[in-house]
Amino acid sequence: MVLKDLVALTKPRIIRLNLFAAFGGFWVASRWQMDWMLLVWVLIGSALTMASACVFNNYWDREMDSKMERTRNRALPTGRVRPSFVLVYGIALGVIGLAVLFALVNPLTGWLGLLGMFVYVVVYTMWLKRSSTWSTSVGGVSGAMPPVIGYCAVTGEVDAGAWLLFALLFLWQPPHFWSLAIRRVEEYRAAGFPVLPVVKGVRRTKVQMIPYIAALLAASVLMYVYDYAGVVFLVLSVAVASVWLLHAVSGLRARDTEKWAKADFMISVNYLLILFLAMIFDTNGA
Repeated sequence: MVLKDLVALTKPRIIRLNLFAAFGGFWVASRWQMDWMLLVWVLIGSALTMASACVFNNYWDREMDSKMERTRNRALPTGRVRPSFVLVYGIALGVIGLAVLFALVNPLTGWLGLLGMFVYVVVYTMWLKRSSTWSTSVGGVSGAMPPVIGYCAVTGEVDAGAWLLFALLFLWQPPHFWSLAIRRVEEYRAAGFPVLPVVKGVRRTKVQMIPYIAALLAASVLMYVYDYAGVVFLVLSVAVASVWLLHAVSGLRARDTEKWAKADFMISVNYLLILFLAMIFDTNGA
């Protein structure tokens, strides 16, 4: 059970999703000329760094997690592992992960990994998550780091491609999370998390999702305009983003908010999957 709990503390589902994004960024920058050993180190370093941030998140949220049905059975709220052990575990993962990025990839990826950790652990988890509705948007900075790290592992610089990949993940996260928060609004209220649906209401949250998705559509177009992806990517990304945008707008008239939010969440997950698959298979060659 302890081993299973140690794995769960790293939030493996989040890590898998972000590693997929990191691979996508690496592939876009490589333009079909892959350094496979470098990719391995990028994925290892990124995985350990993200795992560390997630462990710290679990450590700081343990009391609030005990108040939510979705999280009350985690290892820390139930007492299956000691907080002091989890803290050391998170530090160890972070040190190893950042060392891999700094020493075996390049210093830029190490600094980007450190920035992502700082935003997720200090700015998001320790500060904004407990005090402001801005936690979701600002916290998106950390979630947008994986494809940028993958990209910069190859290029060694932050250029237009890095910024566009950052924009795609940064803009995706708030509407993706808010669709979940709408479904769990009472749980977040009981736990004391000031997420947007709790503070501003469900309708305001639905309205605020729309400009993020519209901007996401524009960022997808720019990936094609700046020659980082081909026409297949353009068509697929615009088509799926348009479906998501129309569904988000329909939420303003939806009678069954629970059903609408569940569908919107699934659309957001599939959007990201299709986006990066299209990006990987339709990256323009050198």
